Amino acid sequence: MGWKRTLVFLGGLLGAVCAYAGPAEDRSALIDHYRKVFPYISFESYVYGALTMNTEARRQYDDIMAFPPFAIDMDEAKKEWEKPFKNGNRFSSCFPSEGRNVAGNYPYFDNATHEVITFEKAVNICLEKNHEQPLEYGSAEMGLLTSYAKSLSDGMKVNVKVEGTGALAAYENGKKYYYTQRGKQKYSCANCHIDKVGKFIRGDQISMMVGQATHWPVFLSGTEVTTLQKRFQACNRNIGAQPSKIGSKEYDDLEYFLTYMSNGLPMQTPVFRK
Repeated sequence: MGWKRTLVFLGGLLGAVCAYAGPAEDRSALIDHYRKVFPYISFESYVYGALTMNTEARRQYDDIMAFPPFAIDMDEAKKEWEKPFKNGNRFSSCFPSEGRNVAGNYPYFDNATHEVITFEKAVNICLEKNHEQPLEYGSAEMGLLTSYAKSLSDGMKVNVKVEGTGALAAYENGKKYYYTQRGKQKYSCANCHIDKVGKFIRGDQISMMVGQATHWPVFLSGTEVTTLQKRFQACNRNIGAQPSKIGSKEYDDLEYFLTYMSNGLPMQTPVFRK
């Protein structure tokens, strides 16, 4: 069955196959699935992932976020964001509204370059245009900078567009990656976050996929900044699969698909995760 003309069996649970399913239909089907599994959890709460399933864990999270251990890191990241380049420009000069309420529009598909532009890629495009050295994708430096930059869009609802044949192809590539089993354990992203959502693996409760893209980078254990695609790599390793390179087409398309599924949910960056 073709990835561009059919709706996949959502991790083997949803069953019926539509004659045609575009991005909007995919997203609607997933939300309906989660509502059936978690009728007591509101759509808006999906941004908290597994924290919505554990009252005590959510209380601890709220206490930590009241005085986040990464506040000093964010102060330093703000200085880096506002520091002038050698030519006098700043990061803010590369984005509309000086970077405020824009991060929710990323990733987007660039018809000129025929590629998905993630927010991290946009940061490096900005650096290169201003004759500065680009940052390493997945690095702590990139994570800290984009944590602050994305915080300027806190509360903005994710608003990723899939328009045109190139964008749809990238979306479908990301969707195919999400549902494809790989690695020694023959697991897909969907096997965990759709099939086994709410269950425990190695002591961690599995979150729903919708809402996952709203809060990256995150601070693991309060101090270790981690980007979304670095997390992709960790998931691949956990199932015995060879990770792709951060910033690769595979991961950019996966991020595009994953983020589209969080459309309509508010962003909050950065956050604490254990």
